[in-house]
Amino acid sequence: MRPLLPLCLAFTACAAPASQAPRPASPRWLATWTASPYDAGPRPPRDSVDRVPRLVDQTLRLVVRTSIGGERVRIRLSNEYGDRPLVIDAAHVAVRDTGTSIVPATDRALTFGGRPAVRMLPGAVVLSDPVTLAVPALRDLAVSLHLADSSRLSTRHPLALQTSYVGHGNVAGAPRFTPDTTLEIWPYLVGVDVINPSVVGVIVTLGNSITDGARSTRDANARWPNVLAARMLRDAEPRAVVNAGISGGRVLTYGAGPSALARFERDVLATPGLTHVILLEGINDIGRSAVDGVTADDIIFGYRQLIARAHERGIRIFGATLTPAGPRPSFTPALEAKRTAVNAFIRTSGEFDGVIDFDAVTRDPANPLQFLPAYDSGDHLHPGDAGYRAMGEAVDVGMFRRR
Repeated sequence: MRPLLPLCLAFTACAAPASQAPRPASPRWLATWTASPYDAGPRPPRDSVDRVPRLVDQTLRLVVRTSIGGERVRIRLSNEYGDRPLVIDAAHVAVRDTGTSIVPATDRALTFGGRPAVRMLPGAVVLSDPVTLAVPALRDLAVSLHLADSSRLSTRHPLALQTSYVGHGNVAGAPRFTPDTTLEIWPYLVGVDVINPSVVGVIVTLGNSITDGARSTRDANARWPNVLAARMLRDAEPRAVVNAGISGGRVLTYGAGPSALARFERDVLATPGLTHVILLEGINDIGRSAVDGVTADDIIFGYRQLIARAHERGIRIFGATLTPAGPRPSFTPALEAKRTAVNAFIRTSGEFDGVIDFDAVTRDPANPLQFLPAYDSGDHLHPGDAGYRAMGEAVDVGMFRRR
């Protein structure tokens, strides 16, 4: 019987167990909307007034704008800055109609590991189970979350520029309801992902208030990333565009929220479907540099760190020049010199994969230190709607095509 042994060994090597058979490729998730959260502040002592809203047995109906559509959808929730467990008793997603109203035929109940409720410990991030839904591009979705227990809205994106709603009791699946109040923040919800085989990737716009859309018209989706998102849908290689702006953000250190260096992994590299990054950040580092001593070289060092981390993952990163910040008494000639030096690096170093010259797009040719008057929101630091539109339309969409 010994001569049979080699045959048995050969057979064993050739016949792989069924458990090792190739698995079908998993569907590729793509972010269609994101928001970057940060902490509303610590809970005050018991005898002090807590100015952070707290909800009990109420439903959040959060309104968000898609960039791309898809055939399936899931949401991402975060209790990153919570100091107590967050209990979501029910969650729904639907296409929004107007106000609190949804399109009833599109309402889908969400589950988490097959369960209709989820308990999130402090610091946790969870994904919902996917549901089949024809998600339209450039359309409002309503994500409804019933908060059964006392819930402090500590993990939130505060500059939503979008009206969301709070209803009494569990109205997560209601076609419409009369709101108890409205909100202009996005609590807990940090992402909406879809499956769309015709879309080739996701562009993350990383920046401060100018990316966040400060001083643009509320409920108008007039931020420059919104403008770019509409243009990318018409390109030969359509891509989602999602917004990772934090108003008051900085490159190097904590501003209104975590720095770009601190949140790059969470808000950029972890984005489903990521292929490209647009970085527009640094003006707040310059604005505070008289206090903390930050130099143009320090900011450039921060840029190089982000470039290296993106390239390590095979992600292309584009540098956007810093827009004008004058005339304002607080923005001194010394600060303007730092902005000039940073912009020179972005334009000429060749270290970014490409350059988007927002400074050239928005400045007044007659006075390059300030916005073109038609683009100025009035505070001489942020564009208005016309300025944001000019920025979004100035981006060369061909930069994102596969080489």
